[in-house]
Amino acid sequence: MASEGILLGMGNPLLDISAVVDEQFLQKYDIKLNDAILAEEKHKPMYEEMATKYNVEYIAGGATQNSIRVAQWMLQIPGATSYMGCIGKDKFGEEMKHNSKLAGVNVHYYEDESAPTGTCAVCVVGGERSLIANLSAANCYKSEHLKRPENWALVEKAKYFYIAGFFLTVSPDSIQLVAEHAAANNKFFTMNLSAPFICEFFKDAQDKILPYMDFVFGNETEARTFSKVHGWETENVQEIALKISQCPKASGTHKRITVITQGADPVVVAEDGKVKLFPVILLPKEKLVDTNGAGDAFVGGFLSQLVQEKPIEDCVRAGCYAANVIIQQSGCKYPEKPDFN
Repeated sequence: MASEGILLGMGNPLLDISAVVDEQFLQKYDIKLNDAILAEEKHKPMYEEMATKYNVEYIAGGATQNSIRVAQWMLQIPGATSYMGCIGKDKFGEEMKHNSKLAGVNVHYYEDESAPTGTCAVCVVGGERSLIANLSAANCYKSEHLKRPENWALVEKAKYFYIAGFFLTVSPDSIQLVAEHAAANNKFFTMNLSAPFICEFFKDAQDKILPYMDFVFGNETEARTFSKVHGWETENVQEIALKISQCPKASGTHKRITVITQGADPVVVAEDGKVKLFPVILLPKEKLVDTNGAGDAFVGGFLSQLVQEKPIEDCVRAGCYAANVIIQQSGCKYPEKPDFN
């Protein structure tokens, strides 16, 4: 049984503004499918345009928060998971708090007085998604919030930590604090490569935390970018997963396991110098709604079994199950109860 507060996530809480758009819209704003980027000046008008031109849905999102909510849903134990991040004092922020409580996650948000709650445009074309994040308040998270006794208590209580790579752009010092705590106390610290731009432009920050990572998640595109920026000269995902698993570790308590998803292709798991492949649950094209949240859901499902000390096979199976459920909904949404055994 997973105990209360066993899993803690930290990240950028964002409200997803999701819509099925068209190729012209992508071209207009210079957006690539299956990418995740931070909004630049040229992207600012698109949020308004989406809301007026397309049928928009507002869904609580943010990569880490999605994974934590899915893990919570899979576990069905109130308060098994906790989450920290920064929101604004506004309508979207209130909605986020309401959503998270309903989901059973114990959220300790830092509320910023000056910036609005962050948003993420989710542009869907042919079931594939592209993400453009306007972090706003999410970018204001400070490690001072983490160090407050009532918040650090969540760190003390947790045995597993999950932080998406996106948080490296916001508060690397908070990540460092949690990573060092995990290493010193034989806990599990897990992260996600999250996006090609993180591997490329936040390489130093990522490399600094890598020794603390007991599990590294990512997809095939991120893995190949990671390989490229490290000069490994291989595009072979299995080889890259193996190399990541063999990078030096801060603590010898846990070996590192790399888990790379590849859309409809098998999941690659590298540990102990060996690679295993796990097939995913294939979905007929007509049942696919959108891939937004698929990777996050995979991690959430995986972690829901990991915190119960289940074997890796079960973790991957749960990850594939959760991702399969999520891609049949728009955004990171799920039915009331999981049907996983």
